[in-house]
Amino acid sequence: MAETFKIRRLEISDKRKGFIELLGQLTVTGSVTDEEFDRRFEEIRSYGDDHVICVIEDETSGKIAATGSVMIEKKFLRNCGKVGHIEDVVVDSRFRGKQLGKKVVEFLMDHSKSMGCYKVILDCSVENKVFYEKCGMINKSIQMSKYFD
Repeated sequence: MAETFKIRRLEISDKRKGFIELLGQLTVTGSVTDEEFDRRFEEIRSYGDDHVICVIEDETSGKIAATGSVMIEKKFLRNCGKVGHIEDVVVDSRFRGKQLGKKVVEFLMDHSKSMGCYKVILDCSVENKVFYEKCGMINKSIQMSKYFD
């Protein structure tokens, strides 16, 4: 049977389709209850086009195969410009090698461009640098972090 994939925005029913488990392949998610998920989903949805989470659903299995998000930052720089910040891009290990990650990044970059962003940026591991270069991005600077416990 041929796999069919559909790219779209996150829907509230996607928690049941393995969305949180997929994020767990990227980093620690903790145990998110249905109530917590619904509350956070509604909060993010209230930001409209300024915070978009995209998913790719495998229509054959009904599972979320890939995801990523973009937040639009409004600035005073560059004539009150906007910057897209891509985060949390992950493809389910069972679906890697099918260009789904590239489709997610392109969806998020297209959204950023349509919102009038002058650039889109992201942080990634050294191991993922080549992947993002294939998506048309360049290594521009270094990332600095401070985690709060």
